[in-house]
Formats: sequence, structure tokens, C-alpha cells
Amino acid sequence: MPHIDNDVKLDFKDVLLRPKRSTLKSRSEVDLTRSFSFRNSKQMYTGVPIIAANMDTVGTFEMAKVLCKFSLFTAVHKHYSLDQWQEFASQNPDCLEHLAASSGTGSSDFEQLEQILEAIPQVNYICLDVANGYSEHFVEFVKDVRKRFPQHTIMAGNVVTGEMVEELILSGADIIKVGIGPGSVCTTRKKTGVGYPQLSAVMECADAAHGLKGHIISDGGCSCPGDVAKAFGAGADFVMLGGMLAGHSESGGELIERDGKKYKLFYGMSSEMAMKKYAGGVAEYRASEGKTVEVPFKGDVEHTIRDILGGIRSTCTYVGAAKLKELSRRTTFIRVTQQVNPIFSDER
Repeated sequence: MPHIDNDVKLDFKDVLLRPKRSTLKSRSEVDLTRSFSFRNSKQMYTGVPIIAANMDTVGTFEMAKVLCKFSLFTAVHKHYSLDQWQEFASQNPDCLEHLAASSGTGSSDFEQLEQILEAIPQVNYICLDVANGYSEHFVEFVKDVRKRFPQHTIMAGNVVTGEMVEELILSGADIIKVGIGPGSVCTTRKKTGVGYPQLSAVMECADAAHGLKGHIISDGGCSCPGDVAKAFGAGADFVMLGGMLAGHSESGGELIERDGKKYKLFYGMSSEMAMKKYAGGVAEYRASEGKTVEVPFKGDVEHTIRDILGGIRSTCTYVGAAKLKELSRRTTFIRVTQQVNPIFSDER
């Protein structure tokens, strides 16, 4: 018989953070830098734990150049050639500690990953990304990559439940990507009916990971700086952004002009557009699980980053957290039916 889990599961939109007494005089006192020691690679990370997603319109070298100035991280998409990597590495050596090289589970992906990591030893992070992190094949692949690269820090996903987080950590991953279906250009929930509300997924997966001294990334579902703060409050160690970083000068995707307005294309990596671009089309046995949208052009990403970081600093002052590390300890979520007053919903 099918089972129904009647426990309440929540999304970012279902909660607000409750303010608490604070001794902080100013947002400028808040430290957003975090340091982590990873369970399996034994490597150390220090930086602001926000990651540009490994989508070809977001995880670009241009994005990485700007994000590393703010100590943010970029999961570089897997479609750059070895030559492009070498050129970037020679011109931007300071950025390499804030980058991950991405790979799927295909043999050509893995060969390319090996070539990049051998040619550029300063890249210490690997992002292993599949839509469905629940397959045995993926677990075996994580074990193989760990064996091949014992000292690299491995990000792996995506999953949404504690038992699979534990399985991937025990198989050699250090940081688990959490999120199925919450992304702005993801249609998995529509096409398959599969998913999990993101706030609850983060809380449950963080609990499982931290019990094993592992870490998690909240991947998807953030539409504003407040959502990023909620993800950190829920226990995420890192937050990965796609849609919020799309549409900028540094984002990939075509710049389109229509009626005097500029737009950039943004699409999911399982969309028909991405599959046509990289796989010659959608295979007959599968459906596209992503969509393509035109994002109004937002200019330089630096302004968006300042907005996000300013919002999180402000969150910390509202709950009395002097450091980002303290935010989850100071978080009490209140369930709500409405987050914002919608009367003037069209922003100018």
C-alpha cells in the first residue's frame, strides 16, 4: 500500500525568522566568513559559503572572477574544454581555491574531470551532479571518484532525505547537495511528481550530515536574500544559487533585445535547450525536466551579491548572530500564510 507521511513539510515561503534581542550595533559587525574541515578529504575551507550553481548560464569563469573577490564560491559547469580551463587558471590563479570542477557520471565527463584536475592541481573541489542522487550507480561513482582523488573535496547530489545523505557521505562525499525540484527553471515536480519542500529537506539533511561530520549545500528554491538567510538558518552549510545569479553580464546565455528592453536566456540543465546544445536533443525515452526563460538583464552581478550579503548581515543583526556560524543556533521559524504585503507587487 502507498504510505502517506502526514508530518508537515515546509518551504521557504511558509516561514519567517523570529527576531531576538541583539547586542550588535551595526550590520557591519557581522562576520559572514565560515571555516570548515571536511570529513573525507581532510581539507579546510574558508570563505563566504554561497555557491554559483554549475549551470552553463551561471557557473561561468566570468562569474567566478567576480565571486572570488567577495570570497564566494563557483561550481564551474562541465562544458568548458581543458584549454579554456588552462587559460583561465593561468590568468586567474587567485580564483582557483574558490572553484569546483563539475562532472556527471558519464565516462567522457570523468575523463575530462581527470584531465582538468591533473593539469590544474590548485583546483581542490569536485562537484558530482546528477538529477537523481538515489541511484546505486551514482553511489558507486562517488566511491570511484573518492578512490581516484583521495584528497579532493567532493560535493555530490542531489538528494532530499537523511538516509541518502548518510549513504553518500559514507561513500566518500564531503558535501551533499540537497534539493529536488525547487529550482526556478526545474520542472521535475511537474513532470514526475517527485520532490520535497526545501526548508524541511535542508533541516532533515543537515541533521543527518552533521551527525557524521559531513556538510550540506541547499541547492535551489531561493528567490530573494531572505530565502538564502532561511536556508542558513535551517542548518545549510552552503547555499547554491542559480536563478538569483542569472541575467547578469557575467552569466552565460544569449543577450536578447526586444522593445528596447534587454533579456538573457536562462535554462535548466535538463531542459530541451540544454539537451539540444550538449546531447543533440532529448532522448526518446526521457522527458525534458527543465524550462527556458528570458530573465530581464540585471547588469553587473556585483550589485546583486552586495544585496544578498547585506540582507544576510541584516538577518544576523535581527536574531543577534555576530557570525554566520551562529545563525542556525539563533533561528526560530514562525509558520506564516503570507510573507509580504502584495498590494504593490510590481516592483519598479
